[in-house]
Amino acid sequence: ENWKIEEKTAQAIKKNAAWLQAISKERIRDELIKIIMSERATEGIELLRKLDLLRYILPELEEGYQVSQNKHHIYECYDHYLRSLDYAAKKNFNKYVRLAALFHDIGKPRTKRGEGPDATFYGHEIVGAKMTAQILNRLKFPKKDIEKIAKLVRYHLFYYNVDEVSDSSVRRLVRQVGPESMEELLQVRMADRIGSGVPKAEPYKLRHLKYVIEKVNRDPISVKMLKVNGNDVMRILNVPPSPQVGQILDVLLGYVLETPEKNKKEFLEKETKKLGKLSDEELKNLAQKARKEREKLEMKRDEMTKKKYWVT
Repeated sequence: ENWKIEEKTAQAIKKNAAWLQAISKERIRDELIKIIMSERATEGIELLRKLDLLRYILPELEEGYQVSQNKHHIYECYDHYLRSLDYAAKKNFNKYVRLAALFHDIGKPRTKRGEGPDATFYGHEIVGAKMTAQILNRLKFPKKDIEKIAKLVRYHLFYYNVDEVSDSSVRRLVRQVGPESMEELLQVRMADRIGSGVPKAEPYKLRHLKYVIEKVNRDPISVKMLKVNGNDVMRILNVPPSPQVGQILDVLLGYVLETPEKNKKEFLEKETKKLGKLSDEELKNLAQKARKEREKLEMKRDEMTKKKYWVT
């Protein structure tokens, strides 16, 4: 792919740029996706700007042209959009990530307060998400694509310092963005980092976040996995709610964790009858042993997940 255009052709395009408004939005959307999905997507976007076409397709991007950021950023807004997209294209990320990378800071020019090294952009992610939805709506993108990409823009600033981020805050982020979009959100963050001139796309803390995301998304090892529940135990043994019921479920879970095939209603009901005949002391000891085994298994599972992401 090469985005080279002969000078005469370029002049003719500029002269007729306004005619772009007569072309259907669907056609413009399809052509834009082709550019975004090409290997040299940023050159394509920059060429649109040079040929005076961008203002008719994505005027919001042009708003960031030559708009400086602050002491935390070496690149101007527009430049940063393109560098972020460039990383996403080089990494062969999908169209959602590429568009979110291109638009993630699009709200900055409109939220900029002050000039120079101390300029601020408070709320740019919220404004940016709204602008993204408007752009994609205008270009007739499917509703679910619009929602997904706008969400990636809205939450691209998520906070993730290793010692300060709790499981519950990660759980909240997963809920807001949707578990199916978490990988893409992390990719947008990588594109944002590299697009800012930061040397590493995935530092330790981002890997650590991936580990926490997997941990909070995992189904906990609990008696809820069993094909019988407390009501079944009370019915079979004809007993009221009591610690005995919980202990029996703990023991049954121990059996199933050791041999998953045993998680069958018939087998567990039969075992419940046997366990119901034990003395309180015997049952208590069995349940304690089963709980210890379960904790060991949880720790082992956690260690394996940590190894997967190279975190400690």
